[in-house]
Amino acid sequence: MSTANLHTISLLVRNKPGVLCRVALVFARRGYNIESLVVSPALSTPELSAPGQGVVPGEFSRMTITCSGDPENLEQIVKQLEKLIDVVHAIDHTGQAVIETEIALLKVKAALKERTEILQIAEHYHAKVVDYGPDSLIVRVEGESEKLDALIGLLKPFAIVELVRSGKILMARGMETT
Repeated sequence: MSTANLHTISLLVRNKPGVLCRVALVFARRGYNIESLVVSPALSTPELSAPGQGVVPGEFSRMTITCSGDPENLEQIVKQLEKLIDVVHAIDHTGQAVIETEIALLKVKAALKERTEILQIAEHYHAKVVDYGPDSLIVRVEGESEKLDALIGLLKPFAIVELVRSGKILMARGMETT
């Protein structure tokens, strides 16, 4: 995934059916490509919940969307997302101070004679081998997208059989809202 022209948007949404579809349609109508999308439960706070309910588990979800496209349209997309009925807020974090991470699992073809080199590469990237098979290894790595891209590039010559990436998650630094 190239970092040129990538934007990361986080949304706090009500956890209701159809919200993901409506969010995706906003991007599609503007010709934006969603590079990665992560949806996970978010903490509810009393001010966001119905009066008298306090904190309600599962009431909200956090969406982290990494997208690419024309920068001039991004501001419009964020405004349209905020108008959706189940979106509490939408924030473009491009250029902000954030902590971001991603995780990947790579299944690599690994004959016995190649394992030492693969293990050295994995160790350099603080990756962990989570499965040893007779002719393959599964490596788990976490970190910034560029770190994952670099590890994948080094392991390609060994034949990556399967690759799964989580997509980027992030949190704004300090007391800023994510």
